[in-house]
Amino acid sequence: MKKRMSEVRKMVERKLCNARYFLVESNAGMGTVEIILIIVVLIGLVIIFKGQITELVNDIFDKITSQANKV
Repeated sequence: MKKRMSEVRKMVERKLCNARYFLVESNAGMGTVEIILIIVVLIGLVIIFKGQITELVNDIFDKITSQANKV
């Protein structure tokens, strides 16, 4: 009986160690998935607003160029 209880206890400890390892590894991957999703959203926004972004950047560079002569 004691031998059987010892075997069951070892089996439960192994299962808990495996579960703990799985949870730690799963959470470690969450950051990567979140970063990839954020990058995908940012790329989508750039594609959608490409014209407005290009116009804004060109205006900024035009102002920098024109005001650089004053300095």
